Amino acid sequence: MLFVIDIGNSNTVIGLYDGVHLYKDWRIRTERNITEDEYNVIISSLFAGSGVNPKQIDKTIISCVVPPLVSILNSFCLKYLGHVPYWVDAGSAAHMPILYDNPAEVGADRIVNSVAAFHKYKTSLIVVDFGTATTFDSISENGEYLGGAISPGIMISSEALFIKASKLPRVEIVDPPDKVIGKDTASSIKAGIIYGYAGLVDGIVRRMKIEMGSDPKIIATGGLAKLMADICKTIEIVDTTLTLEGLRIIYEDMDHIKKSC
Repeated sequence: MLFVIDIGNSNTVIGLYDGVHLYKDWRIRTERNITEDEYNVIISSLFAGSGVNPKQIDKTIISCVVPPLVSILNSFCLKYLGHVPYWVDAGSAAHMPILYDNPAEVGADRIVNSVAAFHKYKTSLIVVDFGTATTFDSISENGEYLGGAISPGIMISSEALFIKASKLPRVEIVDPPDKVIGKDTASSIKAGIIYGYAGLVDGIVRRMKIEMGSDPKIIATGGLAKLMADICKTIEIVDTTLTLEGLRIIYEDMDHIKKSC
């Protein structure tokens, strides 16, 4: 089985593939100070709860935007899975030219999302990933990574508001208020954050479409994708397993290339 791991700043998404079938997936909190042994305790618990035997895992691919965790995950894979993981970088997108000025600057998560989106939809695309940061990635109709935009994520913006405005209460961002004009402080905060962010997303997407000169399909992924898709006017499809699919596709492409050499 193929073990796929996407390590984000706030959450880590994990999946197991049996061929092209996503057998199981989980979302856990990213812990920067964890050890390889502690990581094994978490993974073993998840596997045991789903009836997975770790000995079935013979290959692993990881995308990571948290550098301190690279050595920890390397050690975990070697010690408990018996193999070295494959790490995603700018050179991993074998069939996708990256037209960034410096391709090495493109985050592994953005590469993975873009590869998966083009593989699945075969058209020009804008991928919006609602993570710790909200990223917008543009892919041409020829499958080229054109670049994109990065803005603070919804939870980062919310946290900054609560920290800097001491009289405002902390509000859980789990669903949108019924109206933009709030009748109390909590609903006013939720309206400002959620509808304000929808305006940001729609505004950036519309500007990107003009620069692309095409009619790209707009795909949303990430933890808050479903919530924001109900509010944003430009989002067409929510694809919550996009990142995991991208990891699988990249691994299979790289494995095929190695076998061909």
